[in-house]
Amino acid sequence: MTDLRTYLNEVNNAIFRPDRPMAVEQEITALQHLMAEKNANPAILVNQPKLPDGSISDMPVLTNLFASRVLSAKAMGIDDHRNSAKEMAGLTSKMIEPVIVSAKEAPVREIVEEGDAANLRVLPALRQHDGDAGHYVTCGHVVTYDPDTGIDNMGIQRLWVRGARLMGCYMLETSHNMINLRKFWAKDEPCPVAIWVGHHPAIEIGAQSKLGYPESHWGVAGGALGQALRLVPSVTHGHSIMVPADAEIVIEGFLPPNRIEAEGPFAEFSGYQGPQIPNPVIEVNCITRRKNAIYHDCGSGLPDHLVPDNMGMEGYIYSLARQVSPSLINVHVPVSGRRFHAYLQFKDPRPGEVRDAMMAAIAFRRLKAVYAFDDDIDVFDDRQAMWALATRVQWHRDLMRLDGLTLAPLDPSAPASGNTITKAAIDATLPSAARPGDPKPVAPRNRVSDSALAAATAALEGVDMSHWPN
Repeated sequence: MTDLRTYLNEVNNAIFRPDRPMAVEQEITALQHLMAEKNANPAILVNQPKLPDGSISDMPVLTNLFASRVLSAKAMGIDDHRNSAKEMAGLTSKMIEPVIVSAKEAPVREIVEEGDAANLRVLPALRQHDGDAGHYVTCGHVVTYDPDTGIDNMGIQRLWVRGARLMGCYMLETSHNMINLRKFWAKDEPCPVAIWVGHHPAIEIGAQSKLGYPESHWGVAGGALGQALRLVPSVTHGHSIMVPADAEIVIEGFLPPNRIEAEGPFAEFSGYQGPQIPNPVIEVNCITRRKNAIYHDCGSGLPDHLVPDNMGMEGYIYSLARQVSPSLINVHVPVSGRRFHAYLQFKDPRPGEVRDAMMAAIAFRRLKAVYAFDDDIDVFDDRQAMWALATRVQWHRDLMRLDGLTLAPLDPSAPASGNTITKAAIDATLPSAARPGDPKPVAPRNRVSDSALAAATAALEGVDMSHWPN
């Protein structure tokens, strides 16, 4: 069995465990903010989470699990996070179909609470930031299914704990879960739903893969893990909605027809407070969990929130752009650009190929801007990217503005009305050589000799640099 607990044992030295109680009211998230400022990316396991009433929860809170690209990649068997685009692009070809186990074999069934016994307030859900409407489940994988085909879908949606058995649920109008919801509501039927929290990070990342509709994510999640995912029928919905047998927590219920209520505000991935908006409501009738369940939280707008989804985006964009550009060698969606920017890297592209690839990538609705670089630029280093933009771009020649493209969701700069925005593609690759084999017409980069670099390295050997200014 491979689950969250086995993973935590494997990365034990990369976990920070505070030696004191930490409040679920912003204190745990504040710790993440300080870690991000220091570019320190351990997982954080709070063994004494303090609830709003002052008591200590018996469920530890795990957060910052995905803050490190290095650890996130290794969780999926990727040795170098810089290769994640190619690896994630091929993830759907590595599908491993799940296996079904009985309730007796499922650790997530160790505790079953139904009806009035199902109390969301028991969960150490965090209120992360000033202005948030309340306490949110931020790493809940919401599972619904298509009533026409029976095929399930899952996606992470923010979930506001409004009461003991009531949650607000934010779903993008274009999301597959919302499509399923609308089909049930068109029949004036409640939409069945299950939410699972906490599992091996490879499964959580694989479950966020961009698939067509309707397509199940379980096989992709298994492929990301490298073994079949164990599923168990949900208590409420039976085989209609399967849930991970080795998850930490499962919440089950229904979205009643046409019940739309105000949800939010909530601090979003953009780094800005998202507005209050009308959203569906989940009525909860069952919670199952493991003994000593670990509650997994995801820090909104922090690397913990951005890294796994960005790595999934890299694979999707690579697949799109590679179809028109064989010279594309890598894609990076930097945390500095949230989810709005993508860096494309090329090696010896043919005339027109770079711009073909940028046009393919910019069609992805999440992106606002695409940047193209040569292979001498490290696209994982924003300093090098900015240097290339400063020294290789002429705006009249290399900036392409595209109007009327699909809106990037939750973009705080987007117009209040309308469904389209203006996007940009910037070509920071060097001009092509006049003839094949000729050097590109650009001045050589500043460099020091190998011998001088070796001497300087020797001079710094053993020197404590921790007290020097950054």
